[in-house]
Amino acid sequence: MSQPLRVGNASGFYGDRFSAMREMLEGGPLDVLTGDYLAELTMLILGRGKMKDPDAGYATTFLRQMEECLGLAVERGTSIVANAGGLNPRGLADRLRELAGRLGLDVRVAHVEGDDLLERAAELGFADSRYGRPLTANAYLGAWGIAECLRSGADVVVTGRVTDASLVVGPAAAHFGWARDDWDALAGATAAGHVLECGAQATGGNYAFFEEIYNVKAPGFPVAEIHADGSSVITKHDGTGGAVTAETVTAQLLYEIGGPSYAGPDVTTRFDTIELARDGADRVRISGVKGLPPPATTKVCLNHLGGHRNEVTFVLTGLGIEAKAELAKRRLEAAFGGAPPARVEWTLIGTPEPDPATQGAATALLRCAVLDPDPEKAGRAFSGAAVELGLAGYPGFTMTSPPGKGGPYGVYTPAYVPNEAVEHVAVTHAGERVPIPPAPVVTEIADAQAETDAAPSRWGTTVRVPLGRAAGARSGDKGGDANIGVWARTDAQWRWLEPFLTVERLRELLPETRDHSVHRHVLPNLRAVNFVVEGLLQEGVSASTRFDPQGKALGEWLRARHVDIPEAVL
Repeated sequence: MSQPLRVGNASGFYGDRFSAMREMLEGGPLDVLTGDYLAELTMLILGRGKMKDPDAGYATTFLRQMEECLGLAVERGTSIVANAGGLNPRGLADRLRELAGRLGLDVRVAHVEGDDLLERAAELGFADSRYGRPLTANAYLGAWGIAECLRSGADVVVTGRVTDASLVVGPAAAHFGWARDDWDALAGATAAGHVLECGAQATGGNYAFFEEIYNVKAPGFPVAEIHADGSSVITKHDGTGGAVTAETVTAQLLYEIGGPSYAGPDVTTRFDTIELARDGADRVRISGVKGLPPPATTKVCLNHLGGHRNEVTFVLTGLGIEAKAELAKRRLEAAFGGAPPARVEWTLIGTPEPDPATQGAATALLRCAVLDPDPEKAGRAFSGAAVELGLAGYPGFTMTSPPGKGGPYGVYTPAYVPNEAVEHVAVTHAGERVPIPPAPVVTEIADAQAETDAAPSRWGTTVRVPLGRAAGARSGDKGGDANIGVWARTDAQWRWLEPFLTVERLRELLPETRDHSVHRHVLPNLRAVNFVVEGLLQEGVSASTRFDPQGKALGEWLRARHVDIPEAVL
């Protein structure tokens, strides 16, 4: 049996642990080290930066990490693949070549481009009737441009907007010589890439049962040992913090997904075929993954500048909390003078304890978030009105901090174009431009939402406890939609959970979902159900006025709700 390809990850988002690249290179053998720096919000941030400086638009953190670690990567023989190019992969590749020259290193740098569709926005119909021309418009490219760069001899490959899993699939396809229609192998690598893409979330970060993990050290970053058939083992370097278990891997597999058919530009991965098995300490094998051709269209991330946003948080202490909140609302809204910001959202957070022994225990928070196209109305006018309540408001008036002038926000919108409309190009280290054709075969994706087909069994005596006693959860954002993946820990708990946790039950437990379309998908191999709540996060992270704009805490809210669980499964 051939040796597996060892692929590590050193970044799950722009701002992740800076030292992770060095930790991963020094911690053990790696063939490839990947880094994911992009998200919808990141593209907006890079787009605003590029407006000020046309030579910007890439993740500067990556360049600083490479200044510290490029020599180490060369010494270890580890290739680097990252999407840190953002809106300017060519510019980042040039900076890396300059860096290698300054360091006296012989490094071959390639890049992938073609994702940026902004100049074709009008042609492709991306202009929004409300917001006009987008600030950014980027197609989610696949893995084959990365594979071409590596096959041509590149040591470092930087890309713009590719799918997160492509950072892993590309090196595996190049290494094993996979064909464009090796659907199962590509799907297996996609599953591994989805586990790696968020860094330490696969090794115990943000894990529902975090108290079970020895947590003196920060969790290490994950490694996938990928085999020629696309199967893999998820692990981490010896001696690093955190843990790799079937449940930490399950949690990450459920993160920010929709139905069982996980569509990408190269392959559609059937998440309901994924099989997990322990393969030793801190080792989980992923196998059995089936793949289908991709859909006929490619997803595009659009960001429009939507206007201006601001917020303030009032501190309410002691008695009459609801009356104090109502007074603050009335006074601030009166100060708007009949012309309030376009969106005003109030959130009352917490309830003081009776007979509180500390001031913190006597306190609740009242948050007000506003959006408006006019920067003055959401900026100085709003913050001034809030501050002016200082001596004319409720007793004990204070704020967590004085409100500032706020800032612009972006509106995320997904769009879709025919695969043939995207000009995916690999630019090799020698400067050769290699066009990457779209997938040779496509298929239609039609995942129906699943409902339970059986009434809950009679389990005998139940006890009313938090749902989290029997289930883990991981939630997140997909643009304006939120997903909540819930998994059972044992087969018995799954037999109870699957028929119990219906769409109706979710709406009952999380009342804020009641006004939204909710889709439920069942993943029996993972003992999991996944819910997609449409529009809960409004127009995306930057434009959301929710207290939890990325939906990261929805799963923990659900686990805290009390339900009747059979004693037999506890």
